Amino acid sequence: MGEIDDAIERADREAFTRQPPKTLQARINFLIKQLKTTKAVAAEIGVSQRSVERYRKGERKHPPKDIAARIDDAVRRRWQPQVRKRRRKQAATTGITVETRARFGYTAPIGTTDDGRFRRLTVRLPAHYAQRLFDARDAGASDQQMRQIIAEGFKDIYFQDGGNRAMGLSDVTLNDIDYLDLDY
Repeated sequence: MGEIDDAIERADREAFTRQPPKTLQARINFLIKQLKTTKAVAAEIGVSQRSVERYRKGERKHPPKDIAARIDDAVRRRWQPQVRKRRRKQAATTGITVETRARFGYTAPIGTTDDGRFRRLTVRLPAHYAQRLFDARDAGASDQQMRQIIAEGFKDIYFQDGGNRAMGLSDVTLNDIDYLDLDY
C-alpha cells in the first residue's frame, strides 16, 4: 500500500462506531462469518485450513506476528462496511481535508520560481476531488495516480485560490511526502 491508501484506511478506521473484535478467536470467527468457510479464511490470510480451525477452537492463541497482522488487516477491511460507505458518500458530497508535509513542485511561467520546496498544508478539497480519489482507489489506481488527484486539488484550491491568482501555474506535483493525513 502507498501513502494515500494508508491515509484512506486511517480515515476509515476513525469512522468505526464499534471497535473490531480484539481476541484472535473472535477475529477468526468474524472472518469465517464474512467469508463463509475456514478454507476461504485460510486462503485470505495465507495459512492452512487446519491452522484456522485451531485458532477458531482456541487451541492456538498466538500466531506469528506476520500472520497476526494479516488477520488484523483482513478483519479491519471488512469491519463496518456500511459505516465506511456512509462516510465516503458524505465526503463525496461535502469534501475532504488533506493535511500533508511534502515537497511540491510545479511548472510556472518564465521569470517566476518553480523550485520545489517542502510545505506543510491543510486544505479542504471540494467534493469532486474526494469522489475522484475514492473512484481511483476503487479502480485500483496506483499511489502516484492518487497523488496526482490530490496535487490537482491543491493547485486549484491552494495555489490558484479557485481561479483568483497564479493562473500561469500549469502542473503541480506532490513529491517526497513526509506525512499525509485525510479527514472526511
